[in-house]
Amino acid sequence: MESKMVTKKFDCFDLDKVVRQIAKAVGVSEKSVRTTVELLDSGNTIPFIARYRKEATGTLDEIALRSVEDALSRARELADRKATILKSIDQQELLTPELQRQIESCNDKQTLESLYLPFKPKRRTRATVAREQGLQPLADLLLNQEKLNRSTGSVLQEFVRPELDVPDTQAALRGACDIVAEVWSEDAETRQWLVEQATNDGQIASHVKRGKKEAASKFEMYFDHRESVNRIPSHRFLAMKRGEAEGLLRISLELDDQYVTRKLQQKLIHNHQFEFCDALRQTVVDCYERLLLSATESTVVQSLKEDADGDAIIVFAKNLRELLLAPPAGPRVTVGIDPGFRTGCKVAVVDGTGKFLAHATIYPTPPRNDTEAAKKTLCKLITEHDVKLISIGNGTASRETDTFVSTLVREESLKDVTKVMVSESGASIYSASDLAVSEYPDLDVTVRGAISIAHRLQDPLAELVKIDPKSIGVGQYQHDVNQTLLKKSLVREVESCVNSVGVDVNLASAPLLAHVAGIGPKLAQKIVDYRDANGRFKSRQELLSVPKLGKKAFEQCAGFLRILNGRQPLDNSAVHPESYYIVKAMATKLAADTQQLVGNVTLSEKLNANEFVDDKSGLPTIQDILSELAKPGRDPRSEFKVARFAEGIDQLQDLQVDMRLEGVVTNVTKFGAFVDIGVHQDGLIHISQLADTYVADPSDIVSVGDVVQVRVLEVDLDRKRIALSRKQIDAE
Repeated sequence: MESKMVTKKFDCFDLDKVVRQIAKAVGVSEKSVRTTVELLDSGNTIPFIARYRKEATGTLDEIALRSVEDALSRARELADRKATILKSIDQQELLTPELQRQIESCNDKQTLESLYLPFKPKRRTRATVAREQGLQPLADLLLNQEKLNRSTGSVLQEFVRPELDVPDTQAALRGACDIVAEVWSEDAETRQWLVEQATNDGQIASHVKRGKKEAASKFEMYFDHRESVNRIPSHRFLAMKRGEAEGLLRISLELDDQYVTRKLQQKLIHNHQFEFCDALRQTVVDCYERLLLSATESTVVQSLKEDADGDAIIVFAKNLRELLLAPPAGPRVTVGIDPGFRTGCKVAVVDGTGKFLAHATIYPTPPRNDTEAAKKTLCKLITEHDVKLISIGNGTASRETDTFVSTLVREESLKDVTKVMVSESGASIYSASDLAVSEYPDLDVTVRGAISIAHRLQDPLAELVKIDPKSIGVGQYQHDVNQTLLKKSLVREVESCVNSVGVDVNLASAPLLAHVAGIGPKLAQKIVDYRDANGRFKSRQELLSVPKLGKKAFEQCAGFLRILNGRQPLDNSAVHPESYYIVKAMATKLAADTQQLVGNVTLSEKLNANEFVDDKSGLPTIQDILSELAKPGRDPRSEFKVARFAEGIDQLQDLQVDMRLEGVVTNVTKFGAFVDIGVHQDGLIHISQLADTYVADPSDIVSVGDVVQVRVLEVDLDRKRIALSRKQIDAE
């Protein structure tokens, strides 16, 4: 009876070790990390932990908590990979105690894969063929490099086997050297050394592919370009990778081949009196050129790509955050205009809550230029609905439409009406989405777009959450980076923004509610369905009546949901229901009721936070409660401000060098900032032109949505490029 091989189980996750490593990497205490891990593993969300569990984590903010969460995820992935590798090698009966120790103690993914490489199932290689020809013993002899007690010819003659396609001694030596080259190329220490050489002294080169010069004109600066591996900026590397992905450029790693080969020979050949020493020297060259160089290039390029992706994702997330937290114009009746030429401008009116009221189509732009009828229609809508805001999309025909509206506002003396141009990136994607169809089933896709443009002005956050963040257009090479990591980062950023602002549960759409901590898309829809069936929520406690919304979900979401004019005044604040008893104790201390305490700075300032600390709530929580009582439901977004585009400057041809203009920052990258100055083409303020002093990072100087003063440096009509500057602007 055959005995079945027992499969060992390998547990490579050491929580104590991981906690120590994360604490050191993030720069926080081990206690804070351990508590954070426990909270995360118990199903708590980052916004909830950051806001309502400060005592437990040592007041770690969202950034630190995310760092802990990411490091924990990477540690678990590495541990799982170690277990898989150990199981694979053990099943091959090749796992030694020393190799197991090396694998279990490895903290680097790249090194781990190098350790596994000799045992990894691989495709058929020259070394595989040589082993099938019985040449492994000869390869072992070459690897050992021990002095022979007979001639090289007699040694090789033993391995001549015509029936196995080894016709002579030269063929035997070649095959054995192929095995040696593969063994050397799979040595973890050698591979790591070469990666370090490439990282410190190598260059990344790009060349235009033969016959692609004309098609690759936009990549002209990379036709014959090289930069040091350790100094290449992320945006230039991503540009090279885009050119390669489009089949226009070829990227390669360049090293000092002679130096590297000489060092490898010194490293790999330890017996220079060995009879096959010349053959081994040639094998080192073959190993480097055929196997190691390409493997090193792959590793270095992958590492650069990961770093560049990380930089680009950080830029995208920061820009997205600034756009989401752009100042809302507020709950005022708004006209949204989606500009157009031939098909006209679609106009939609929404009330202060965002409810759709009316729509029309006007033709104030070429080819019809029917300005009189357009004025009549727009004036009627403004008068009938007491419109206070006009939101104009910044796409095709936007400046012409903006000029028409400006003239209308001036001629009709509409002093109470404010006109604003907003970004319409992603509006067309939203208007054709299933969500838009469900929200406005009886309206044309273009009218939905106009409604979205109106909503973007009233409350950018509430509207932009309906759109895939990648479609909002505030990133750097967003389509070239790791899409899984990008999505994770952007979802986090949206979640953070939504929870930092808070959500009116009686007005919010399902997409907005979905980003509230602990809710998600399915539960968000159930909340909306319950609201539709039962009317507005009168208290936070009523949320527990929503199907599938249990105690854990309530704990996570309640503090971020607002109920205006409800039964409990604290329901319209960031005070969590679990802390209402503290506010009640505060009110009792002042011989007042809760209603009097909410929003009363004078009363809240009379309280001593230390007096209310107990075994459930520490000082940070009490201080947060007092701050919230002073200004309940405070919106963290800044005050609404409008950029004023210069009249008569509508297209590239209108621009002149040295013009001073006002614009809005639309995108911030590592190399500068893009600014909308109202001519259908954003201008670039290069990092060197952002300030009169040295700028290390453009995001330190400007943010998406900032209204800035700029000077025109250069206008390239052929390539539709505008160079702008902020230098000396403030001093003029």
